[in-house]
Amino acid sequence: MDSRTQILFRLFSLVFVLNSLHQLSAAATDTSYFLSCGAANTGIDSDGRKWEPDTKYLVSSDNSILATAQFQDPSLPSPVPYMTSRIFNKESTYTFPVASGKRHWLRLHFYPSNYNSLNPSDSYFSVVAGGVTLLSNFSASITALALTQSYIIKEFSLISSDDKVLNITFKPSPDYEGSYAFVNGIEIVAMPDLFKPANLVGMSDQTVETATSTLQTLFRLNVGGQYIPAVNDSGLTRTWYDDTPYLYGAAVGVTGKADGTKIEFAKDYPQYTAPYDVYATFRSMGPDSQLNKNFNLTWVFQVDGNYMYVVRLHFCELINSKPNQRVFDIYVNNQTAEAAADVIAWSGGQGVPFYKDYAIFVNDGPGDEEIWVALHPTVSEKPETYDSLLNGMEIFKVNSTNGSLAGPNPKPSDMLLKAQPEEAKEFESDKKGKGAIIGVSCSAAALGFLAAICIAFHHNKKKSEGSDSGLTSGWLPLYTHSTTSSKTSNSNRSCTSSHLSSLAAGLCRHFSLPEIKQGTKNFDESQVIGVGGFGKVYKGVIDGGTKVAIKRANPSSEQGVHEFRTEIEMLSKLRHRHLVSLIGFCEEDDEMILVYDYMAHGTLREHLYKHNKTHLEWKQRLEICIGAARGLHYLHTGAKYTIIHRDVKTTNILVDENWVAKVSDFGLSKTGPDMNQTHVSTVVKGSFGYLDPEYFRRQQLTEKSDVYSFGVVLFEVLTARPALNPSLPKEQVSLADWALHCQKKGVLEDIIDPHLKGKINPECLKKFAETAEKCLSDHGVDRPSMGDVLWNLEFALQLQENLVGDGAAKKTSERPAPPAPAISLHGLELENETTDADGLNTSAVFSQLINPQGR
Repeated sequence: MDSRTQILFRLFSLVFVLNSLHQLSAAATDTSYFLSCGAANTGIDSDGRKWEPDTKYLVSSDNSILATAQFQDPSLPSPVPYMTSRIFNKESTYTFPVASGKRHWLRLHFYPSNYNSLNPSDSYFSVVAGGVTLLSNFSASITALALTQSYIIKEFSLISSDDKVLNITFKPSPDYEGSYAFVNGIEIVAMPDLFKPANLVGMSDQTVETATSTLQTLFRLNVGGQYIPAVNDSGLTRTWYDDTPYLYGAAVGVTGKADGTKIEFAKDYPQYTAPYDVYATFRSMGPDSQLNKNFNLTWVFQVDGNYMYVVRLHFCELINSKPNQRVFDIYVNNQTAEAAADVIAWSGGQGVPFYKDYAIFVNDGPGDEEIWVALHPTVSEKPETYDSLLNGMEIFKVNSTNGSLAGPNPKPSDMLLKAQPEEAKEFESDKKGKGAIIGVSCSAAALGFLAAICIAFHHNKKKSEGSDSGLTSGWLPLYTHSTTSSKTSNSNRSCTSSHLSSLAAGLCRHFSLPEIKQGTKNFDESQVIGVGGFGKVYKGVIDGGTKVAIKRANPSSEQGVHEFRTEIEMLSKLRHRHLVSLIGFCEEDDEMILVYDYMAHGTLREHLYKHNKTHLEWKQRLEICIGAARGLHYLHTGAKYTIIHRDVKTTNILVDENWVAKVSDFGLSKTGPDMNQTHVSTVVKGSFGYLDPEYFRRQQLTEKSDVYSFGVVLFEVLTARPALNPSLPKEQVSLADWALHCQKKGVLEDIIDPHLKGKINPECLKKFAETAEKCLSDHGVDRPSMGDVLWNLEFALQLQENLVGDGAAKKTSERPAPPAPAISLHGLELENETTDADGLNTSAVFSQLINPQGR
């Protein structure tokens, strides 16, 4: 069969299949539907899935219009299906033939953007499918803002339909003038019945029947593992996310994987229950049994009140092989869901997957709208090791007795609302490109809440007036997977890079040089927003309106090739909300160019001591520090390998339009030591003033080197002065040295930023300063982990927020931490002074550390 005949045969087959689907009287099939709503033609998404237009499935198209988004957010996974939309002015219904007696996944995709002249904030609507109200008075705009997401995905498991027809109805809310409904994408996928009766927590003899209920997926986590895209699921097109954002406190345990352990599914256990990669990784409490007795491994989730939930826990014992070697209790919302859980006894052997379902009803009282899942060793059973284990977790919301899954729209934090007018003003303005800095982390925008919003959202979440909608926590978790694939527009070309691995090149978008020149007005000097050793950074526009930052390598840069390669190959493997996004690269005509997400509010440093920038309030500074700590904690513990940033400083902590902190610049990053090593021996690189003295002396790099640098950042945030300023008296040149001296003498308040005087709760200041001090311990072993730092910063924020009438902080439990000795860098002489990029005099001896070539 020649190629022409093959094409005709395929076209004929496609027409035949589509015509068959359109005949509602025909026998229903298990065919999946992927609809790009509002599209005129078939499109391909970044995972290679084909999305067809939606018109023929509408009962009537008279009540709707087709629209294209005027702006493409860089965090969108692909233009398909998000850049086109179906807008409904009146109630409208889609009708699909479906298989009788089968459940179906229904996924609704929303990208709240400007369509024609419509304002996304005017859109409030309901969605009903199979007789169940999925959303009511839902605002995709408010939800996306509160969750700091550019797009929203809602996933539901619909019960079978006896009439072989599935109707999905969109209806604009009558409570808001000028309201409209919209949808960008609709997925309908036939699924097996995954739901059986679940044990009701607190009532050991009762179960909750879910077979006849419609459920909404709220969280789906690969515990101890990494993001798993839909194409790598076990045939059910589900997406699995990292569990790190939901861990409570700094006691996050350790992660592991199935090194050499064979995973075998039991005969009566469906292999589609969860993908292999979920069972091949796990999170446990760690090897210290005595320590494990004193804490729980805990996850916390925001949910809606007055609903029943099913918590599914996936287990696969990969270490032990006999019963009673690892036995633990399972708690859900402080109630015992399972006493003396023994995975080997349940599953029958090592490497055999197993899951358990628990049902819990969540009340609607103040502070009740959460689900806590905690694991603790069963000490009374005297197992061989006091430890607990979890491989995966899913949480589903069960429809109420009146056939509803709808809940309130989430409430954006006050900080976000305050930032919105400034953001809009700056985003619309194109003057001089100020306030934009590059971001880093290929396809980050990872699902979720940022740390600052997490806390504000937890305290401020209330039902909006007249707003019943989709879930408070949304379907999207903290991390959002978003890739700009080489399959997207203007990038459908092979990579000819000689500097990149084929894997890294395939994970990032490849821009042509003409695209870059057009986006930067041919590298016009008016577009320059920054200059570094690597080269100039330009503000640019791609895809007809998406603002980006474009970093162009200086041809004379000695480290340019190495940094270029490291940046892409490192970031292509990382996805996190607090690592800013690398969109793509260009390598043509001896050019090395990186394209990053646009960071509207620039660097943290600019807001600390540059008079033309906004002075940050103390709470805002704390939230930014927490966000950066989350990003670094993920690098150290959440990725497949430990990653040491090696250049943590305030210029590499960026702030986006919503004041979300993101760690950037991975050109010097190194993969950390494996389990059999304590450090990586490497040439000293970094920025003087932030440089770990132990690393400098011994050339042995550990993640504690990042902790030291972050300690300097904390004091910099508190004092609003540079890490290094040779114009000051000798004893004050190093901020780290001087701050520790003042802390020891009890006069730290004398060097605090004048803008903060009298605005910091004394208990908060004490906790913050102690944390920074411990980070600056001379020896890495005495420094806390980034997880401990994160815990202490969150505790400091609580102290700042939780004030009682007399101005004192509410009592909160805290864990003791060892004291940290001060360091001394006074022996480092500063001679042959030069001027760095920030206007500070620095020694030529350390010029390669302060401003290394190629950076």
